[in-house]
Amino acid sequence: MIKEDKLKVELLGYTSDPEQNVVAAIRQCYASVGAKELKEKTTDEVKRRLIKQVINSGHTSTLEHASFTFAIDGVSRVTEIHLIRHRIASFSIQSGRYVKRGDAAYRVPPKIRNLADKKLLEKYLKHLENSQELYNELIDAGIPAEDARFCQPQSVQVKIVMTMNARELLHFFSVRSCTRAQWEIREVAKQMLDLVKGVAPIIFENAGPPCVSEKICDQGKMSCGIWKNIKGAKLKDEN
Repeated sequence: MIKEDKLKVELLGYTSDPEQNVVAAIRQCYASVGAKELKEKTTDEVKRRLIKQVINSGHTSTLEHASFTFAIDGVSRVTEIHLIRHRIASFSIQSGRYVKRGDAAYRVPPKIRNLADKKLLEKYLKHLENSQELYNELIDAGIPAEDARFCQPQSVQVKIVMTMNARELLHFFSVRSCTRAQWEIREVAKQMLDLVKGVAPIIFENAGPPCVSEKICDQGKMSCGIWKNIKGAKLKDEN
């Protein structure tokens, strides 16, 4: 029987008072006094105005002074590969070389899970079972985990710790929240966005795909059409 763990994202930690840190950095560029004094004297009104100003202007380097660390459990190797393409981030990934996966969990994509052809679904699940059984047999035969893992499919689930700064997170949400992104990483992005909005609501107020953050859909003929339901949004002119 194949085990499938629920995908879960937790916010392990983040820069203390992230938005005040960002504002102190913004104000430091134009002030003679130190950042600590600037941070202490910042009002909520000023904080909101300055953060919105740098985001709207595109001068977002100061957002790099706030970072967030996530524990991501239950993602497939497929999505792990998508995640590490975001190179302005730090990753610590459960090692298949040192961690024996004798009781590994596997992701079953919804479109496979909901197949009308149940025999085909059973065939898929049996393939996963056979792969896991072979892995265990190889381990029992003395094959090291770093070699035995070669028989495991990309659907095997892993655990990841990932850290990104606020600037990179805004980019991450812009490309990974779009309906054209792969379904599993969209789920990761949604959970991450819900978490950071709770601790930095101004920075991430309009975070999401371009149709949300910039009121522009840049997908052209591949657009899902959601932009039509967003006030003020439009489809980017392909010409």
